[in-house]
Order: sequence, then C-alpha cells, then structure tokens
Amino acid sequence: MLRWRGLAESAPDWNRTVVTIGVFDGVHRGHRALIEATVHEAAALLPVPRPAGGEPAEAPPVVVVTFDPHPEAVLHPGKAPDRLTTLDHRAVLIEGLAADGLVVDGLCTLPFTEELAALAPADFVRTVLVEHLRAAAVVVGEGFRFGYRAAGDVDLLRSLGAEFGFTVRAVPLLTDAEGVVSSTRIRADVETGDVDRAAAALGRPHRVEGVVVRGDQRGRELGFPTANLSSPAFTSVPADGVYAGWLIRDPARRAGDRETPLPAAISIGTNPTFAGERARRVEAYILDFDEDIYDEAVAVDFAANLRPTIAFSSVDALITQMNADVSRVRELLLGA
Repeated sequence: MLRWRGLAESAPDWNRTVVTIGVFDGVHRGHRALIEATVHEAAALLPVPRPAGGEPAEAPPVVVVTFDPHPEAVLHPGKAPDRLTTLDHRAVLIEGLAADGLVVDGLCTLPFTEELAALAPADFVRTVLVEHLRAAAVVVGEGFRFGYRAAGDVDLLRSLGAEFGFTVRAVPLLTDAEGVVSSTRIRADVETGDVDRAAAALGRPHRVEGVVVRGDQRGRELGFPTANLSSPAFTSVPADGVYAGWLIRDPARRAGDRETPLPAAISIGTNPTFAGERARRVEAYILDFDEDIYDEAVAVDFAANLRPTIAFSSVDALITQMNADVSRVRELLLGA
C-alpha cells in the first residue's frame, strides 16, 4: 500500500481511482465495512477484459483518505477526542485488511488545517477528489458531511459527482446489539475500562502505543520490573486498573511482519499504595522476560480488565496481590 501526505505530495500516477473518506480513528468494524464496500465498488468498475493475448483487466486502485490531526482539534480546539489509534497504527491496520482480501492501494493523509476546513464543498470535491485523486467513484458513510461548516452531505456529493464525472455510493452505518459501531462509542468503553466491549466493536483488542522510559524503579524493587510507556498526548487510555494484555515490540512494522506478542500484566494509575505518587502511568510487567527495552517503541493490547486500582495496607499485601494478578494473566492468556 502506497502512503502519501497532503495535496502537495504527488499521488501515484493512476488514471482513475475509487475513494473512501473519513477519519478512520480506530479502523473499527464500521470502518472495515466501509472499506469493504469501497473494494467491492472498485471491482464492479473492472474494465472489460481485453481480447485473448492482451493485458489482463484490472480494477481501479482503492484509495482511503484520512485526516491528521482529528478535525475537531482544528474546529474546536481543546475539545478534540482522544485518539484510538496513532496515524502509523491506522495505516498498518488498513494495510492489514489485505489478509482478508480487502486490498487498499493507497492511503492519502490530508493535514486538517484551517485552510482545508474553509473550503466550500464544491472546492473540496474539485481539489481533492477530482484534481488530486481523479476519482471514478466515491464511497462514504450515509451520514458523511464535508466542506466549510460541514455544509455538504451525500445528496450534494452525488450532485457534484454528476458534474465532475464520478459516482457516489452511501453505505449504511454498521450496528450491533449495542447500537451504531462508532469511534465515539468505543472511546467511552475504553474510558470506563470496558476493554471487552471496546474489542468487540474494534474487531481486535484496544491498543496503546508509546516509548519505554525509565520510571522510579518501584516495580523492580518489588520483584516485578515494568516497562513504563510514555504515550503521545491525547491517547485513549483505559480507566485506572490492572489488565491482562500483550506487549508488542516495534508496532509500526508493516502488516504481516510481526514479532510474537509478549503476555503482560498491565497497570494503569497513580499507584496509591505509595504516598506522594501522582503521575498517571501505563506500566507493563512482561511475563518470563528479562531484556532491556528502554527507549524502544512498543504497544500494549488490552485483553481483559482484572480489577480496579486500589490502595493496599502494606507493601506485602500489594506484592501478594501482584502475584495473584500475574497468575490470573498467565491463566487467561496462556492457559497455564
């Protein structure tokens, strides 16, 4: 999958493309359904096969358009939602859909700026979809809005498509027993620590990425050395508590090139047993592991919420509970 950023950076030399547009934060099951519809739309536009001996027919390339930063960070500064995925993770997830036959050929990241937000709907269509991407078809969610003050809707997009020479398909929002599958709903689940429900909507465990930094070595003193993650600002971090999960080294690798995840007990909170500690941390104790991974980029995937963060009456009581937590993680993740 080719990746490029902005309109100034040249898109691949493709004749016509099939495009879908959105923030795609989380690349959840609803996003997957939208990308699947886009891939099918491209297949439906497959050129008529040439006579025997000619070049085989190929479907138009599929392009996903995403935005960075989140539009709310520009439209309503200070009110942008926390991110479910970094931009790199978003790209890896979209590329990884190829394993299920959903091949995306290009990922175009548009920097969301005040200038982009000020484009009238027709100008957005002409600049992005027609001149830059040469769209033959555009696939969007049925609630898609675009242009200055979100003035454009699906009906206007269809009208502009008729003018500029592309078709438009609107895809219904994906729903399940909990309602519409959305990034907003998943963020709420993560915020309350309901990582099981978040995973059901995402189609995989929720992930937090960061760099391993040196802490106060408290875990090592207790016999449980931890990897302390320094995560980017506005990362969607689960509620304080202890979780079972997996630590992944070098998470920005391309799809299909993965190191085996490492089972871990993950603690989030301020460690209330020790007076004076106020910093909220994400710490992972990796089972049966003793390597130096300081300064490495890693990720933790949350498999289950074990318990809330609580203050213990003594260090010995804390250690007893930590041993129980590790045993529970071993049981849940390794069946041991």
